[in-house]
Amino acid sequence: MAVKKILIVDDDLEFSEELKELLLLSGYEATVINDSRQAFDTARTLKPDAIVLDIKMDSMDGFQVLEKLKQFPQTAKISVIAMTGYFTEEEHYRLMSICGMDACLKKPFNALDLIARIEFPKPIG
Repeated sequence: MAVKKILIVDDDLEFSEELKELLLLSGYEATVINDSRQAFDTARTLKPDAIVLDIKMDSMDGFQVLEKLKQFPQTAKISVIAMTGYFTEEEHYRLMSICGMDACLKKPFNALDLIARIEFPKPIG
């Protein structure tokens, strides 16, 4: 079985490196991008199985990144797991569903919840 590739997009350097280490230890191939403006090009090149995407970032927020990913066939079908420390799923439930996010995790989250979302993505809605 091929190792799943996960792209982490988060401008929090320490958190994203910890998340990468967790995914590596769980048997995934993990890549971190700390500048959301690079997320689209990296996703096109890397062709990840899933993207773990922070919602609130400085340069482009997660909704803007997702909108760009959904515009192109080579990135439109990638599973996107949103993560946020600022909003609850209920607050953005409808918007996340409309945007095409597959799941949302509230920071801090349990590592097993993330792995479950990677292995068994369920569309919000």
